[in-house]
Parts: sequence; C-alpha cells; structure tokens
Amino acid sequence: MISQVFILSSQGDHLIYKDFRGEAGSDVIGVFYEKVTALTGDQPPVVMTLRDLHFIHVRQGGLYWVATASADSSPFTVIEFLNRFSALVKDYCGSLSEKSVQMNFALIYELLDEVVDYGYIQTTSSDVLKNFIQTEAVSSRPFSLFDLSNVGLFGAETQQSKVAPSSAATRPIQSSREQGGRSEIFVDVIERMSVVIGCNGVLMKADVEGEIKVKCYMPSCSEMRIGLNEEFSIGKSQLRGYGAAVRVDECSFHQAVRLDEFDSNRILRLCPSQGEQTVMQYQLSDHLPSAPPFRLFPTIERDSGGRLLMYLKLRCDLPPKSAAINVCATIPVPKGSVSLSQELSSPDQSSELKLQNRAIDWTIPRFPGGTQLSALFKLEVSGLSPSSMLEVGPVGLVFELPQLTVTGLQIRFLRLSPVQPGPSQRWVRYVTHSDSYVIRL
Repeated sequence: MISQVFILSSQGDHLIYKDFRGEAGSDVIGVFYEKVTALTGDQPPVVMTLRDLHFIHVRQGGLYWVATASADSSPFTVIEFLNRFSALVKDYCGSLSEKSVQMNFALIYELLDEVVDYGYIQTTSSDVLKNFIQTEAVSSRPFSLFDLSNVGLFGAETQQSKVAPSSAATRPIQSSREQGGRSEIFVDVIERMSVVIGCNGVLMKADVEGEIKVKCYMPSCSEMRIGLNEEFSIGKSQLRGYGAAVRVDECSFHQAVRLDEFDSNRILRLCPSQGEQTVMQYQLSDHLPSAPPFRLFPTIERDSGGRLLMYLKLRCDLPPKSAAINVCATIPVPKGSVSLSQELSSPDQSSELKLQNRAIDWTIPRFPGGTQLSALFKLEVSGLSPSSMLEVGPVGLVFELPQLTVTGLQIRFLRLSPVQPGPSQRWVRYVTHSDSYVIRL
C-alpha cells in the first residue's frame, strides 16, 4: 500500500507530490532528500527506512521517483510500480526530463489519479488508461517527421528519405491524433557490449546484452509479426539456416509475445499496446562473432626533458561503410600530472587533461570503419619515476555504433494486420553502445 508519491529533480526541487492516505506530512520530501544527499557513493540504497515509513525510489531521466509506504508493504512491488509509472509518464509526455515534467504536471496528476486509488495500484496499462486520460501533453518543441536536418538516430548522419529522426520516437503517444491520424511504429534493436582486451591484444572478455524495443503510435493494431534472422539460434543448439550463424546464449520474451511460430520460422507475434515495451532480451557471453570494433597500439616512454610521452594509435575495425560516433577514450595518468600538450592526427579530434580525475579524455566525434587515428600526448609530471609510468592505463572507451549490431541480429520483416487504412510508417533502427570497453596497457 502506497502512502505518497513524489518526483524530485536532481537538486531536490519538488515537481510532483501526491498524498493518497494522509499518513505522513509533506515534510517527508525534505527528509528523503537529506537522507539521499548525506550518503556517500553514487548509488544510494533503493529502500531507506525512517521509523515506520519506507522510502522507496528509482532514478529515471535524472529525476528521483519516490514512494513512501508502510512497513508491511512489499518493496519489490513498489519498485516495479515506480519503474512502470516512469515508463508511463515517458509514453504520455514523450520524454523524461525535469522540463517535460514541469510542462505536463496536470497530465501527470491525472495519471496518478487513475493509476493509484487510496494507495492501491489499479493499472499501468496505456491501453486501459487511454480511455480515461483527457489532458493533452505539452511538447517542448513541435514534432515534424520531415524535420530531419542531417541528424538521425543517436546523432548518425543519415539520408532523409530512409531514416527516421531521433526525435520521432520521443513524442507523446497521444500525438498521432494531432498529426491527422498518422500511425507509426518503431522497432529498435539495442545492444550493449562489455569487452576487456589484454596488453598483448588478446580478447580476454566479451559480453553482449541486447533487447528489441517496440514503440507504437498506432491507434489500432490487432497483431504485429516480427521476423528475425532464420539463422538465429539460442544456446549451443544445432545451427539453423544457410547463412552466417547468429547465436545468443540466453533469451527471454515479453509475456504478451506469442511464440507458436518462433521455433519453426523465428517469428514473434504480439498485439502491441500504445507506448514503449521491451519485446525480447538476449545475452551472449565470452564470445564475439566478429573482431572487436577497436584496437589500440600504445607506446609509452620518457623523453630527455623528463616528460612522459604517450603515442597512441587507435584503429577502427568496423566495415568500411560503417562508423562509430561519440568516441571518447579515457587514459588514466600518474599522480603529479601538471600540464598536457598534444598532437592529434585530425582537426576534429580534441583532448583534455582532467586533473580531478587524473585522466586524459581523447574525444573523436566520428570514426569511420577501416581507418586509424593517432595522438601524441606530452605530459608534465612532477617527480616522474619508472614506478609512476606504471600508473598509466588501462584505457576505457565509450562509443556508439549506429545501424550496427555486434551479434548480427536483424529484423527480417515487420508486418501488421489488419493493414492500416491510412498512411503508416514502420521504422527499424539498430544501435550498439559500449557498456564497458577496457584495453589494458
């Protein structure tokens, strides 16, 4: 049973507050924020207790989503509710941010009134709520499908006629009515990779976690069929099809997905509800179907002037037509580092010495596949010694790979039934993120 629900900004400003049972005063907002900020570390406990009151919170969109509950309530139920409620707000408001919450406070209060009744959770289904929610969302900027400029999903350069803009799937689910009945559906294949490469260039660890997300803006769709690679296999079972194998170790599906055609034809069937939902999650451990996307060739030495010289060559092993974007290499440096001078192989690169973090950030906005970039860092270090040179590394890489999946998973087709009467658009997008990419020196 939930007593209160409130949303706070990262600075502690209270954006939404709803008291369902009157069991605690509004001063609990200040009490919660004091308890959170007083704790050390980046991850405060999800559940905190003050006398007989539980504070249960999650972080979504840079905001604190908090519920208070009595001691006999299940924390896991409340955590699940907060995650679903934040997803619901994202569906109805288009995005999760302090600004969107402030602009749509009336809509969020209306959602709370329908979702929770006197502390008891009623529903978090957008299909049920669409019959009761009347308040229209306020968007920070009007959406236009044709306002593509030169930026596509996750910042990649795209062709206007073929790729939906990144803002296309971040609008309220009610907005289809405002656009003259335009119906659209987005299927995103998102993968996150964790890689450790040894100092000799040998791949020591490789894990991939992926998911297929569907965001639906169609007012009515009885069934959607998603066809995956015919060669897609789970576990170490016999390989399927005639093309290159696409294998994962584990796979789980949303409860609404029907799998009667999955074993024979690798087809997922479901009736999508308006909003966003994760259709499938999968994992691949200790294996990459292809070479790691990046290799580093370092040379570290001390020059005659007592400076630390680091010559780094970074090679992108993606296919020539692909490119990584928002690449940032973080190189830890020794204690006593004072200043940095650098020579970079191209003008669009940049680097910065962050003394507080004792690291150099080498930033590359766009890195085409099959190319190599280099950087020479000259570091002034007070009291430089052979032991301090051992403090360099390991290098951590952060990047995005648009229109590419590491596992090779592809959407073979996307079919809707019945056929939509008006104009409709179906978008399939791919992206791979670096969850943790470490290269030892």
